Amino acid sequence: MNARSEKRGDKHSRRTLARLNAVQALYQLAHDDNKSAQEVVEEFLQHRVGAELDGDQFKDSDKPLFEDIVLNTDARQEEIDKLIGDRLEKDRTTDRLEVVLLCLLRAATYEFLARVDMPAKVLIKEYIGIARTFFTGKEPALVNGVLDKIAKELRAGEFD
Repeated sequence: MNARSEKRGDKHSRRTLARLNAVQALYQLAHDDNKSAQEVVEEFLQHRVGAELDGDQFKDSDKPLFEDIVLNTDARQEEIDKLIGDRLEKDRTTDRLEVVLLCLLRAATYEFLARVDMPAKVLIKEYIGIARTFFTGKEPALVNGVLDKIAKELRAGEFD
């Protein structure tokens, strides 16, 4: 994100932040069997998204987008994991992916399935950028490859 869009808090940066927060919330869900997706969403909205913590102001995000991604990615996880797993290289499975990477792929795949208001190419670019905030190795390239395959199948009309 460039500094100008962050200062304005425009729709683009708020959506990017919603996606980043969603990946973090999905990661938390993956590690805490005692909380429902709704509880994690409420916790994020109350304590992190747009909140101040120890003098640091968390930037506000597109809260409805954040909530939609987390709740519906969780609800459709089995379907989403199959789409991801079928596009991994033969020696990889979703079980062997690093959890943050899997959560990122899940969120993006959900958006391909349900958020047709966002062009697939924009989503791929967004999630590669998010991958770069978490990883410095080959993971962003893996994200690009997997998401490109999923997008071209689910949104073939956008790639003609």
